[in-house]
Amino acid sequence: MSGWVAVAGLGPGAEDLVTPEVRAALAEATDVVGYIPYVARVAPRPGLALHPSDNRVELERARLALDLAARGRRVVVVSSGDPGVFAMASALFEALEGCEDTPDIRILPGITAMLAASARLGAPLGHDFCAINLSDNLKPWALIEKRLRLAAEADFAMAFYNPRSKARPEGFARVLEILREACGPDRLISFARAVSTPDEALSTVTLAEARPEMADMRTVVILGNSATRRAGAWVYTPRSVP
Repeated sequence: MSGWVAVAGLGPGAEDLVTPEVRAALAEATDVVGYIPYVARVAPRPGLALHPSDNRVELERARLALDLAARGRRVVVVSSGDPGVFAMASALFEALEGCEDTPDIRILPGITAMLAASARLGAPLGHDFCAINLSDNLKPWALIEKRLRLAAEADFAMAFYNPRSKARPEGFARVLEILREACGPDRLISFARAVSTPDEALSTVTLAEARPEMADMRTVVILGNSATRRAGAWVYTPRSVP
């Protein structure tokens, strides 16, 4: 089988945060497959076919990539951030289950949004942390609540993806309620929107001051642990445990 699939992370937004490895794969590609706004970040050129699709068809997108590779095409499946963090790498392997012929597959890492946001804020993820996707499209809301409570009990710092969409604006309000109950009103929470783009906006407040409208789908929200504190304009979590 002469075709191949590379699942690539385009980073958080700025072009200079796309890795050289990903740029090289895109230069070789005959096809680019991905969610509409991510495919739009790839410059058209002769000989390159672009296959944009809706956000809720991940398995169909993965199957298309595998089918193209089976026909000898060189396919890059694009995700924002890192393809293995709430993105297309997992969907590709799910689509691969049961396939008799396996193309050459490469997963090309990228800078995920929580790490870019953490760097802009200082070092709020400097100690043990977890990442939770707050969308209930692919898992029940009860599981999200359980994970929030258990992560708070373990005193993890937490990075939240997909906090608040137009279709489910009430979910993040409930998240803030749970976090106030579990962590108290004084815990620091940071909102990092559109990091590394011209629309970038950063804000750090206490849980008592946090409001649902401070987040949208372009925002990564980072909750500190009980030791997270400010150092001037920065927010950081010490590596030592008292």
